[in-house]
Amino acid sequence: MRRRLAGALVGLLLARGAFAFDPFTVRDIRVEGIQRIEAGTVFGYLPIKVGDTMTDAKATEAIRALFGTGLFTDVRVEVENDVVVIVVAERPAIAQIDFAGMREFEPEQVRKALRDSGIAEGRTFDKALVDRAEQEIKRQYLTRGRYSATVATTVTPLERNRVALNFSIDEGEVAKIRSINIVGNRAYGEKELLDQIVLRTPNWISWWTKNDQYSREKLQGDLETLRSFYLNRGFLDFNIESTQVSITPDRRDIYITVNIREGERYTVREVKLGGQSPVPMAELEKLVAIRPGEIFSRERLAETTKAIADRLGNDGYAFANANAVPDVDREKRAVAFTILIDPGRRVYVRRINVVGNTRTRDEVVRRELRQLEGAFYDNQKLQTSRERVDRLGIFSEVTIGTEPVAGTTDQVDVTLRVVEKPTGNLLFGVGFSSSDGIILQGSVSQANLFGTGQQLTLSANTSRINRNIGLSWTQPYWTVDGTSLGFDIYNRRFDADALDVGRYITESTGAGVRVGFPITETDRLNFGLTPEQTKIEVFDDSPQRFKDFVAQNGDSPLALIGTIGWVRDRRDSAFFPTKGTAQRAFGEVALPGADLKYYKLSYQHTWFYPVTRDITLKLNGEVGYADGYSDGTLPFYKAFYVGGVSSVRGFEQSSLGPQDVNGALGGSRRVVGNVELLFPVPGLAMDRSVRIGPFFDIGQVWTDEPGQQLSDLKLRYSAGGVFNWNSPFGPITLTIGIPLNEQPGDKVQKFQFALGQTF
Repeated sequence: MRRRLAGALVGLLLARGAFAFDPFTVRDIRVEGIQRIEAGTVFGYLPIKVGDTMTDAKATEAIRALFGTGLFTDVRVEVENDVVVIVVAERPAIAQIDFAGMREFEPEQVRKALRDSGIAEGRTFDKALVDRAEQEIKRQYLTRGRYSATVATTVTPLERNRVALNFSIDEGEVAKIRSINIVGNRAYGEKELLDQIVLRTPNWISWWTKNDQYSREKLQGDLETLRSFYLNRGFLDFNIESTQVSITPDRRDIYITVNIREGERYTVREVKLGGQSPVPMAELEKLVAIRPGEIFSRERLAETTKAIADRLGNDGYAFANANAVPDVDREKRAVAFTILIDPGRRVYVRRINVVGNTRTRDEVVRRELRQLEGAFYDNQKLQTSRERVDRLGIFSEVTIGTEPVAGTTDQVDVTLRVVEKPTGNLLFGVGFSSSDGIILQGSVSQANLFGTGQQLTLSANTSRINRNIGLSWTQPYWTVDGTSLGFDIYNRRFDADALDVGRYITESTGAGVRVGFPITETDRLNFGLTPEQTKIEVFDDSPQRFKDFVAQNGDSPLALIGTIGWVRDRRDSAFFPTKGTAQRAFGEVALPGADLKYYKLSYQHTWFYPVTRDITLKLNGEVGYADGYSDGTLPFYKAFYVGGVSSVRGFEQSSLGPQDVNGALGGSRRVVGNVELLFPVPGLAMDRSVRIGPFFDIGQVWTDEPGQQLSDLKLRYSAGGVFNWNSPFGPITLTIGIPLNEQPGDKVQKFQFALGQTF
C-alpha cells in the first residue's frame, strides 16, 4: 500500500502530523516523472541512501534539496513497502531564443547578456528570470533614448518538455532632448555653461554623436562637469540644488532643468604644508600649484596633492597621502589650506607579475620595466614602465596595480596587466592623394613575430609617381640594454613626369642594415649603412642639369650611403598629441669608394602646447642642407622640394623653388615653418581622432649662389584650414590653402587632400 508523505514542502511543514509515519529502513529508492534529467542527478541531490533510516525530517530535507536545484516545479515523496518513491515534475528546457523587431542591438550581443543572466538554449526555463530579462532589455533601450520601447515574451511549448522563447520588441521612436535649462546662474551665461556639457539639443551632427539622446549616466557626468567648472573658478560654495527631467506623454521629447546655486567667488589666502615628510619641505613647496592671492581652483589643488604624493612615491612611499584641509573665511571670501602629509612606511617591491600576455613572451614586457624587483618602490619608474610597454604597440590596454604583501608592512607586489591585440596585418587597399593620385597598397606585417617583439614587414605600393617594394625586419632588443638591429631590402621607382618638376625617372635598389642605441628614455641614436644603385632615365626635354649629371656620373651610379639619426620624442600621443615636443635630426652621406659623393642634413622640431583643454597650438620648423663634397655633386634626385600638403599648403606638390621651362628643379637648401591651431570638431569634443583648425605656412627651397641674400629667397606664405581624421580606413588629411604672396609662374592648388597615407 502506497502512502503519500507530502504533496509539497509547504504542505509537509503545515501538516506534519497528518503525514507522520514510523521510521523504517530504506530498502530501495525509485524516481518517477523524469524525462530529460538523469536519475543519477536526482540521487546525487538526495540526502537519503539505501539502508538509511527514513524519518519525517529526512523526507522534508529531501524535498527541500530537490526544490533547491531549480530543476523541478513539483516534488513529492511517497513510500511503498519500505521503498521511497520520488515523484517529480521537471521544469521545461529552453530549446531556442528568437527576437522580433530588434534593430537597435545585435541579437548575438543580447543572447550573450541573457546567457550571463541564466537564460540560454539548453538551460532550464524559469519564468522569473525571463521577467527580469524583459525589464533589462527595456532598460537597455532607455539608455538609447527609446522610452516608448515595449518587450513582450511568448513561451511556446515544444515536444520533450521544451519551450521556445520569442522576445517581440517594439522599439518605438527615439526621444530627443528638446530643451536644457540652467537656472540660478549669474556669473556665466547659460550658453557658456551648456558648451561645457555633453548633452545637447538636436543639431547637425547629432546623428553621429547621439548627444541629443538622454541618459542618466551622461547627465550625471555633465553635472559633475558643471561642478568642476565652477570649483575651478573659485566658487567654493557651488551647489546643484535640483535636477528635473520630464518627458512628454508621447515619450518623444525630453526637457531638462538644472537648478544651481553659484555662491561667492573665493581667493586663496594661504597654502602651507604640515605633517611629517622624508623629503625636504622646500622641495615639496615647489610642487604647490596654487598660490596666495589667486582665485581658488579645485583642479590646481588636486594637482598639488597628487604631485606631492607622487614625489613621495618616487622615494618608496607607495601609500603616501597629502590631504588638503580648508579654513574658509566666508566674510572675506578667502580660503586657506593646510596640506597634511602622511608618507606612511617606505616599501619595497617584492615581485612584479605580468598578467594577460598569452602570446607575448614575458621578457618582451619585462625588458621595458624600469622598476626592479627587490628595489624601493618608485612611482615615477612604474609610470615610465607602463608608458614604455604601451608604446610597444602590441597591447590594447596596459594597467599597473599594487597591493600590500600579506603579513608584512614594508613590501608590495606589482601587477602589470596587459590586453593583447592582433599584431599581424594583411592589408590590401586603395588610397588617394592630390599629388600621387590613386595609390594601390598591399602589405603583410607582424609587429610581434612569434611573441618576441620583433617586427617583420613585406610591403608594396604603387601610384602614378611612386612604386615601392620592400622587406623590413627589426629586432628592438639585439642587446639587453636596448640596442636595436634591423635590415631593409627595397626597390623604389620614381616618375617625376607626374609632378610639376623637371622630367626624369629613377629606379633605386638597395639593401641596408640599421643599428639603434637608446640614450635616455626619450632620446635615441640610429645608424645605417646601405649600398644603393640607381638607374636614371632622362629625356630630350629634361633639364640640362639632369643631363649633365648623367653624363658625369653615368646612368646607373652606385652609392654607399651612411646615415645617422637622432630622435627625441616627448609627445603625449603619437597620433593626435596635445602637448610635448618631437625633434629629429638626420644625416645622409655617400661614403668614399663608390660613384657618388654627397651629403644631406635635416632637422625638424615640432612643439605642441595645450592652449585650453580642447585647443592645441602646433609649431613646426624644418631646415635642410645638402651638397657634394670632394669632386662630387649632389644628385638631382636627392634634392629638396617644397610645396604640397606636407610643407607649404596651397601650392602644388614639390612646385616651389628654382624653375626652368620644364618645371621645378629642387634645391640644396630647404626651410619650412608651420603654425596650426587645432581643436575638436564642434559636437565631437570627446572624439580625439578628428581635429580641425587654421594654419599658416612659410617655406622655400633654393640652391646656394655666391652673393645671395636671405631677402633674395622669396619665401612663400599661405594660410587656410586643415581637417585631420584618423579614420578606420586610414589617416585622412584635407586642407584648403590660400597663397598669400603668389608669384608669376607659381603652381597653385588650393584644395589638397590625402587618404591612406600619413604625412
